[in-house]
Amino acid sequence: MTIKDDLREFYWPIRIYYEDTDAAGIVYHANHLKFMERARTEWLRWIGYEQDELAAKASIIFVVRKISIDYIQPARFNDEIAVISRVPRRGRASLEFEQNIVVADDLLSRARVKVGCIHVCSLRPIAMPPEVYTEICNAC
Repeated sequence: MTIKDDLREFYWPIRIYYEDTDAAGIVYHANHLKFMERARTEWLRWIGYEQDELAAKASIIFVVRKISIDYIQPARFNDEIAVISRVPRRGRASLEFEQNIVVADDLLSRARVKVGCIHVCSLRPIAMPPEVYTEICNAC
């Protein structure tokens, strides 16, 4: 995992295992979403927050509201890929991620993922606590 300060991009490396692929050795399309989810979780962890602790202590959880994804090239068994994540837009109760999956310099897939902050009990949108919002803004 690395951060490029000039671009505010978060890199999360992943090795493709046999279990990630279909019979032809190509990564199953839904696994791209799983890889992106892991990268978002690791990004949140990198800025100092665990999702279970946010739920327990701040009564918030983050949920995916909308995804738009383009599949460009296949990922294959044993590839070393990276998920590159940026947060170009943020609101008091939402974040929008741009996420690319790459192998070397080749783009495999790209997505825009809108994530909402909701109250853990009511499941209604809620503003992020000020300290969480500030840390997110500092990381973006």
